[in-house]
Amino acid sequence: MTVRVLIVDDSPVVRARLRSILGQAEGIEVVATAQDPFVARDMIVRHDPDVILLDMEMPLMDGLTFLRRIMDQRPTPTIVVSSMTPKGGDLALRCLEAGAFNVLPKPSAAYPIEQLIADLLHDIRGAALADLGASRPASDAPLTRVANDRGVESGTPKVIAIGASTGGTEALRRILGSLPGNLPGIVIVQHMPPVFTASFSDRLNSECVFEVREARHGDLVRPGLALIAPGDFHVKLAGVPGAYRVDVGQSPKVCRHRPSVEVLFQSCGRVAGADAMGVILTGMGDDGATGLGTIRDAGGYTIAQDEQSCVVFGMPREAIERGSVDEVVPLSGIPPKIVAFVQDRHRSRRAS
Repeated sequence: MTVRVLIVDDSPVVRARLRSILGQAEGIEVVATAQDPFVARDMIVRHDPDVILLDMEMPLMDGLTFLRRIMDQRPTPTIVVSSMTPKGGDLALRCLEAGAFNVLPKPSAAYPIEQLIADLLHDIRGAALADLGASRPASDAPLTRVANDRGVESGTPKVIAIGASTGGTEALRRILGSLPGNLPGIVIVQHMPPVFTASFSDRLNSECVFEVREARHGDLVRPGLALIAPGDFHVKLAGVPGAYRVDVGQSPKVCRHRPSVEVLFQSCGRVAGADAMGVILTGMGDDGATGLGTIRDAGGYTIAQDEQSCVVFGMPREAIERGSVDEVVPLSGIPPKIVAFVQDRHRSRRAS
């Protein structure tokens, strides 16, 4: 299968560079380039590309407006490649909410060209297989918060670990926004470039009834707090039951990622065992698929997002095929399962 790509960027240098890079990649063909959204519109109609690479800052129409029009009128997997800074993280999140398959920053000291090329090739191949028609709720659909009438004590030995990649920003927003505040500590790995995770954490913090922020080395994993792995840093669970903490560091990549879901899940299985819950969400590849089994084998509870609600059913599928999953659940059913874990109701299902 050859993936047909349209490049939309106002810089002739960038267009030429991207065309050259992609032209050397097996299975990828650049069918056209465009310097603004109006030319791009004609190219989409003429060439019907499988994937669009889109800049944000362009003449005549900004990239976000054009992205929304693409998704409304002719849904096509679109990867945003644009100059982003930490202050521009909110724009990246709006792109993802508008339907972008992924958002990649242009090269910088923190994100070298070699990393961009690797991520770009990986995402283009994955985007061509994305299900834009998956049964996902709209980003502005109302959230229904699940109640936890039993609450949780500050010394609980339980911990909830969540891993996600492509499509995960919206999935996490739906899940965390539906959870009550009286839950055990939550630790999250979402594959994102370093410049985006702070803005992502801030956005979630403003929408949740508990605190959400980037993890710092030594942070306690406590009720009422969700910690998100910073971009380019692994997060591991450490400590003892009732006094868990996170270790944050830059050891080598695992499953081609840092942060890696695999690293988080394996540490949860080792440290928390039967008191850990692992949740694997939408994403490409197999990151976390084996680590989720570590939690399950230790007596913990594991669930995977179902195919119908995933943008990309890669990571969940791999986990299911490896026998790492207790239950496969649609996105809307995940918050109740998390509350059931806190209340121990999940254990009877495995026993039966």
